[in-house]
Amino acid sequence: MNKNYYAIIMAGGVGSRFWPVSTTEFPKQFHDMLGAGETLIQKTFSRLSKLIPVENILILTNEKYNSIVLEQLPMVKQEQVLLEPAMRNTAPCILYASLKIQKQNPEAVMVVAPSDHWIEDENAFAENLQQCFDFCAKENALMTLGIQPTFPNTGFGYIEYDKTDANPIKKVSQFREKPDYETAKSFLKSGNFLWNGGIFIWSVKSITEAFEKFQPQMNALFQKGLESYNTAAEKSFIEENYALAENVSIDYAVMESAKNVYVLPATFDWNDLGTWGSLHEKLEKDENNNAVVNATVVLQNSSSNIISTAKDKLVIIDGLEDFIIVDKDNVLLIYPKSKEQEIKGIVNSLKG
Repeated sequence: MNKNYYAIIMAGGVGSRFWPVSTTEFPKQFHDMLGAGETLIQKTFSRLSKLIPVENILILTNEKYNSIVLEQLPMVKQEQVLLEPAMRNTAPCILYASLKIQKQNPEAVMVVAPSDHWIEDENAFAENLQQCFDFCAKENALMTLGIQPTFPNTGFGYIEYDKTDANPIKKVSQFREKPDYETAKSFLKSGNFLWNGGIFIWSVKSITEAFEKFQPQMNALFQKGLESYNTAAEKSFIEENYALAENVSIDYAVMESAKNVYVLPATFDWNDLGTWGSLHEKLEKDENNNAVVNATVVLQNSSSNIISTAKDKLVIIDGLEDFIIVDKDNVLLIYPKSKEQEIKGIVNSLKG
């Protein structure tokens, strides 16, 4: 195990498109969404620990999820769990974690990974990650793992690279916002576009220099706490100052402006498990393309549905096609898969 390798697992999201299973109190990264015997965060931790020492894996999450993280990852010490007192998107928490790591080990090379994605071939993932670590240990590079697109998805951002670049690791031309369907089709046709899966790799030296250059105000804010990091004083500094940081993503804050950005086209299958429909893709299905989690079902004239309930609940359905059927505690959701992006809006309106 290389002591210079570190990981930051991003585990602060709410996953509201997976409501009613994923809730603000208990979001999807802490659920066994695939019925695989492990929660998504447990799978992510295990995957990263094949290459990275367990003590060098930090978990970034909201302070209200602290006890869930420690319960699900008993090998993790409290000081490895970085608690955000306010929701501030990905840039502030990455800067905070990077400065902590840099203070501990200025030679560190790190990966930032979401806690709730699905990766099937974990050996291929480890090989790709090793390639990125080797590159970033030698070069002043901000790297990302790009996902080979399988269809013109309008829900992801894309990474465009120079199609004349014959190297395995490509120089990024630009990041592209979520496209409409026709634009997404043209991206796939041109062959030099990858999905932005939100997995980043860099040395702490490269990322802290990038923040200094592109986010001087945010950098100054977190530099003020440098003396307190990895000491008892850190908690009070973060509680007082974290919410003052701008609410901005790492893509927008750094990656879209930097000129030293590279991408490795991933060789593993990947799914962001962002919606019930994407979960449906990954689950086993019956002869009519229905996917079932926990339920006992009797299905007639029904196809391409996803059904999720408490264990052994009997569900009888006739005449439904392409629906999400979820029974959780005191909520029953029956909703067309074609409108699954609207579930988030419903959750927000119920709060209001």
